[in-house]
Amino acid sequence: MIANIAVAAGGIGLFLIGMLILTDGLKSLVGNSQRRLMAECTSSPVTGAATGAFVTALIQSSSATTVTAVGFVGAGLLTFSQALGIVFGANIGTTLTGWMVALIGFKLELGAVALPVLLFAVLVKFFGKGRLALAGWSLAGFCLIFIGLDTMQDGMEVFRGVVTPDDFPADTFFGRLQLVGIGIAITLATQSSSAGVATAMVALGSGAISLPQAAAMVIGMDVATSFTAVLAAVGGSAAMRQTGFAHLVYNVLTGLLAFCLLTPFATLATHFTDAATPGAGQLALVAFHTTFNTLGVLLVLPVTGRFARLILWLIPEDGADLARRLDTRLLPDTGAATDALAGTLNEAALALFEQLRRSIEAPHARGVKPGLGEIHDALIKSERYAVDIQGRLDPSVDLGRFTSALHTLDHMRRLYHRATQSQRIATIAHDPALREVSAKFVTLLADLCRSQDLNAAERDFDILRKNLRDERHRIREAATLNAAAGLLSVDDTINRLDSIRWLHRSTYHVWRIAHHLGDLTALRAPHKVAASDAALEAELD
Repeated sequence: MIANIAVAAGGIGLFLIGMLILTDGLKSLVGNSQRRLMAECTSSPVTGAATGAFVTALIQSSSATTVTAVGFVGAGLLTFSQALGIVFGANIGTTLTGWMVALIGFKLELGAVALPVLLFAVLVKFFGKGRLALAGWSLAGFCLIFIGLDTMQDGMEVFRGVVTPDDFPADTFFGRLQLVGIGIAITLATQSSSAGVATAMVALGSGAISLPQAAAMVIGMDVATSFTAVLAAVGGSAAMRQTGFAHLVYNVLTGLLAFCLLTPFATLATHFTDAATPGAGQLALVAFHTTFNTLGVLLVLPVTGRFARLILWLIPEDGADLARRLDTRLLPDTGAATDALAGTLNEAALALFEQLRRSIEAPHARGVKPGLGEIHDALIKSERYAVDIQGRLDPSVDLGRFTSALHTLDHMRRLYHRATQSQRIATIAHDPALREVSAKFVTLLADLCRSQDLNAAERDFDILRKNLRDERHRIREAATLNAAAGLLSVDDTINRLDSIRWLHRSTYHVWRIAHHLGDLTALRAPHKVAASDAALEAELD
């Protein structure tokens, strides 16, 4: 008996390892493709739900999908309502594992076939390269799932006829509540609702529990997935806490709906399920799991906006802290962590642009928030966060966007330094010759802060820095001639030359920030420009 229990427990372990390897392999295999798909195809909660279901089914991880959605909210790529659609859809996508187990594991019984295929998959992993190796790793995880399932079934065979549905809480209202609690406990112990559902299927196949009892346990397993999300969000950023709490509320409501459907499901299952057909009960259980999740999504989608406002009212934003998105809990998913870094740099850049605009228009104005101190603090924290990301970086997946983040940080640091040079800014504000030249710079900064259109800003500031390059030489010649003629003091001449150089370099840095930040926040591959940053900077000397 003890040996069989150990075998069953080992089967659960193999199943869990298989799920981890499969998810790891699939995530690496698709790279950033699923992230771009989620960002580009999510225009509303409805499209978000469809995308969330598809991506979760693709990578076999609802938690990875949810973390990605949180990162998108932090980066400003999606609204909270749109991200909620992804979270809702992930609940549907995660039921694919159950269908896979029911159709292949119980109907076709491919566990034995998976053993030689596992050897082949491991050899592909060892000797293959690139995507081929990743495909082999994914196939190895797929095989382990069904080997684990077979092992669970072997371990449970000893309980056939010994453990019966009568040994579990009865199929009554309070009995079902206890079964829901058992389902919650199983998922919390295994940290995987898929493993819990598979365990319920094996127990159902061995006759240890009835179909209604298994259905009640699956409800608990579905609800428990949100508990892990809430625990992961405790102490995290507002976006993490909002998403975790929204997931909990939604899953509890869906669980209540499913609990109400248990009686009609049990009635239908009695009439339409043939207990003598192998795998019929497991298919009915998975169908119930998918049905109540799909119905829950269909019911919540029309009121997603109101649901989102309720969550935001219960868990408000973390105030004006520019670094609030830099949540260390996102670091295991370097893509989501880079999204958070992108959102932080984007907001800090806009604040810095606004500071520059205000300081030129009114050099002695006070009370502009966030101030340079807050911006500097956000840059320091962003650099530390970038170091944390670097230690986990997968160069084959994250290199392009991470490079864009470093370029953005570099130019923001230098632009911040120029924003602290109050003497040069004051000269620009008070010198008639420079005031006219700086008017276009101020106007473009105002347009950028208002529209937040990085593509337009990149184009406009590129044109302006080229014009300023020529204007800088003209003003230099005029200033030195006026100084030689005694029309301008030496100090004023030096200040004017320093200030036009300041304006030209500041324009250059804004242009480069818009360029790199556009690559970073748009989830696109970094696009080419006429020359590299190093070559372009030669014109500043």
